[in-house]
Amino acid sequence: MRKKTYAMAALFAAAAMTLSACGSGDDDSGKSVADVSVESGPAKAATILDKPFEKPDLVLTDTQGKKYDLRKETEGKPTLVYFGYTNCPDVCPLTMNNIAVAKKQLAQDKQLSQAEKDSLRVVFVSTDPVRDTPSALGKWLKGIDSDVVGLTGDFPTIQGGARTLGISIEAPTKDKDGKPVSMHGTQVIAFSPKTDGGYVLYGEDATVDDYTKDLPKLIKGEKP
Repeated sequence: MRKKTYAMAALFAAAAMTLSACGSGDDDSGKSVADVSVESGPAKAATILDKPFEKPDLVLTDTQGKKYDLRKETEGKPTLVYFGYTNCPDVCPLTMNNIAVAKKQLAQDKQLSQAEKDSLRVVFVSTDPVRDTPSALGKWLKGIDSDVVGLTGDFPTIQGGARTLGISIEAPTKDKDGKPVSMHGTQVIAFSPKTDGGYVLYGEDATVDDYTKDLPKLIKGEKP
């Protein structure tokens, strides 16, 4: 399998879709973004990173109003992380529902132990923390998958955590009709239980079937 090196910003721009309320804007931090090496092969939903991301050092608030240390709580566990917001009209609920449906299919997998299935963590980090209070976030996630870890907190901390993964998010603004919108990258990052590194990236086009096929491998820290 051949390997190519891309500028991370270009890679993520290609993976994300810019929408009126859900998309990725240019990172105005002025910081250069390092190159990454990715494996190329037949077209598929998963992009495997040759140089995994370090898990963000994020301590935020969960839906119970308690502090949640992302690194500590997910250490050694297969983890999917997504940045989005509950008032998103399209991509966020679609992405989370796709993962939730695929996650339910794990019950039928005979190759995984129950402990392995239970080890999977799915983390949703709000990009609109002013509106996404712990209570609002919990209510929204309950309608999708109550086992998903919902996190909120101050915007600069969240933005900084996303940036370490090459995901650009912007402070919520208002559209021409005065409706608040949150622009953000739409990638899902999968972290290995073996190394805690973010080694697989999914774009917004990933389907239920893609996640259903890949989750058993991600749980074991394997390449999909």
